[in-house]
Amino acid sequence: MSKTLYVGGLSYGTTDESLKNYFAGAGEVVSAQVITDRFSGRSRGFGFVEMASDDEAQNAIEMFNGQEFEGRKLNVNIARPKSDQPRDNSKFRGGGRRERRSF
Repeated sequence: MSKTLYVGGLSYGTTDESLKNYFAGAGEVVSAQVITDRFSGRSRGFGFVEMASDDEAQNAIEMFNGQEFEGRKLNVNIARPKSDQPRDNSKFRGGGRRERRSF
């Protein structure tokens, strides 16, 4: 069974391919994706790597967490499902710009 890892602290120049090649040192990489900004196309500094097995995922965490890659220190751990992450929508409450009224 495959296991997905969260990888934080990526440099802005990291590509999917370079991330996949780096994690291949820990075992078989099913996929690697660097998350990019939809407007600029630049890396957002984190990504996800899917390892082929739980053992390979654990090996990757032990090998790469806290290690330097492309000039940045990595943070590697098991990715949590999106539904498990706390949501803070408070910044979206209160509406938008309010018009000034003159009385």
